[in-house]
Amino acid sequence: MSNYHIKHLEEYWQVYRKSVRNPENFWEEIAEEHFLWRKKWDNVLSWDFTKPEVKWFEGATLNITENCLDRHLATRANKTAILFEPNDPKENAQHITYKELHQRVATMANVLREQGATKGDRVCIYLPMIPELAIAVLACARIGAVHSVVFAGFSATALATRINDCDCKIVICSDGSFRGSKTINLKEIVDEALESCPGVKTNLVVKRTGGEVTMKEGRDTWLQPLLDNADTICKATIMDAEDPLFILYTSGSTGKPKGMVHTTGGYMVYTAYSFKNVFQYREDDVYWCTADIGWITGHSYIVYGPLCNGATTVMFEGVPSYPDFSRFWQIVEKHKVTQFYTAPTAIRALAKENLDFVEKHDLSSIKVLGTVGEPINEEAWHWYNDHVGKKNSPIVDTWWQTETGGIMISPIPYSTPTIPTFATLPLPGIQPALMDENGEEMKGNQVEGRLCIKFPWPSIARTIYGNHDRYRDTYFSAFKNMYFTGDGARRDAVGYYRITGRVDDVIIVSGHNLGTAPIEDAINEHPAVAESAIVGFPHDIKGNALYGYITLKETGEDRNQDNLRKEINQLITDRIGPIAKLDKIQFTEGLPKTRSGKIMRRILRKIASKDTGNLGDTSTLLNPEVVQNILDNALG
Repeated sequence: MSNYHIKHLEEYWQVYRKSVRNPENFWEEIAEEHFLWRKKWDNVLSWDFTKPEVKWFEGATLNITENCLDRHLATRANKTAILFEPNDPKENAQHITYKELHQRVATMANVLREQGATKGDRVCIYLPMIPELAIAVLACARIGAVHSVVFAGFSATALATRINDCDCKIVICSDGSFRGSKTINLKEIVDEALESCPGVKTNLVVKRTGGEVTMKEGRDTWLQPLLDNADTICKATIMDAEDPLFILYTSGSTGKPKGMVHTTGGYMVYTAYSFKNVFQYREDDVYWCTADIGWITGHSYIVYGPLCNGATTVMFEGVPSYPDFSRFWQIVEKHKVTQFYTAPTAIRALAKENLDFVEKHDLSSIKVLGTVGEPINEEAWHWYNDHVGKKNSPIVDTWWQTETGGIMISPIPYSTPTIPTFATLPLPGIQPALMDENGEEMKGNQVEGRLCIKFPWPSIARTIYGNHDRYRDTYFSAFKNMYFTGDGARRDAVGYYRITGRVDDVIIVSGHNLGTAPIEDAINEHPAVAESAIVGFPHDIKGNALYGYITLKETGEDRNQDNLRKEINQLITDRIGPIAKLDKIQFTEGLPKTRSGKIMRRILRKIASKDTGNLGDTSTLLNPEVVQNILDNALG
């Protein structure tokens, strides 16, 4: 029996039981049989969640790019590794073979070396979804530099914060990006960010849009001439299994973003294994994940997971609505896509449009559909199942996080019977637990609680860069000897898991985790604002949208509220990015607070969601009269 590729439910249960009974043996077998190691490990796993400290495959050495590229050259040199589909459908798609990708990664790695990047140095990558982004990621891994990809929709402030937090000395960006009908000047954003990043000595610029940019002498260099002069062979740097591979930032519910550190060996094993099983990838399949590499989904399931399995992975530069709402389906038909992985937000947006956009395209190549970023609602699930999968393609509703590195709970296609809105069963090696308020594990089925994981898996993040105490406090302090996910979940009669949402102040908007604190900080910078509170409310397309309750300073002057709303959203765009803008802004006389001064967000959430039947006992509040005022003026 191969543990690596599960093909039916009975086999899933056999493999799962084995993985839980003896996790070390289970992962050792997979690591040994399916990957290239320079030196084998001395010890499979040591862990202690109280510190917390986790080490997988200790003492082993490897380079992840040899697993993604070199080992495929003997049998798959001419197979397409990356299939790049540009923003403009009139521009030709690019088929980059394993041989060509290997060469381009080596060339880029040599350029980075020439620019002074060495093992352990952090390199910030701020690029649109073009092949250079995947190549830059792999080039860093080739020489042992730690990549920190920042989504190229973030503002200059957000970019600078991330560059400074992990002391990047090199930045890789582009002149601009194409997004639908818009051209965005990314270089301008980077220039603004670098004004407050004294540690950055080198900024390499990819030419994509051909727009006019200002190049700063001594810092900015066009990348292409350097690539033209670089050697096409680059010896891989040998890494320890526990050496950092990348840092990726995720929103914190308080304060600055958290730089999650993922290491090399365990992350490789787990992303490759989960990719193979969740998508049931076969040799000639064409796999497409529509995410951006700026998020963990892109790291694990556009770059590392697929390439470790010798897959053909599609990279799409554009948006689902350009030139029209049939764009996704046109690409599926054009490239005969077999696995399609997208976000519920995109599905809901497409489901609102005319069905002709879907039905005029041949989607018969699709074997597996997937969703990621947030739980998919039932209506969207049925639309996806009926109109895209034609009721023939199982939907894998995948639950996982930046911190987990890989998919944790998901159906396995053709094995796990699916139910709309349920992520179903844990993958082999994953041991979930539901905890009650008293910190006790809730055994049995038909229970709801806080979702924890009680045993380490290979791709767990090892720390928050430069702040291990925060890592411990955030993930390991709520429940003894458990990793706390921050999510609530329900386990049904058959043991299936349904994720019920965040239990902290993080709101998932269009699949993006947005911490409320940084948004409130940005709003409070406005000179007219005294105080603010952000909550989520249900949104047909985004899943959740942001509702801001804002108290203004008493200045005695009348202000134009529409202008204020625009100014506040502009501040948020500048500080964080347009993804964090507020859909609704209600100006209030005050905010409901407990006697200790804590804002009662529960009440604000209910008002924003129009669920005002039972607001609970408000008499114990410091200012109960505020609640009625907010109710009277609530936005429709």
